[in-house]
Amino acid sequence: MSYTIGFVPKNQREGISATEAPTANQALAVIVALQERAEEIKFIRSPQEGEMGIEMLLLLAKEEAEEMPSKAVT
Repeated sequence: MSYTIGFVPKNQREGISATEAPTANQALAVIVALQERAEEIKFIRSPQEGEMGIEMLLLLAKEEAEEMPSKAVT
């Protein structure tokens, strides 16, 4: 499932920029990076779930991680 994150870049008063992430975990990483740069998150969307908040994205990332098979360490 892909995710679109809309944000307002620092020092920009108008307009929203957006970026894409292919997984919930990668979307969380993008959001953390944006927040570290003081970017304002405006929305998080996916085609399947629609618009959501960070809490929902955290839940989806947890479910995504549980669905992925564990890699055996050799």
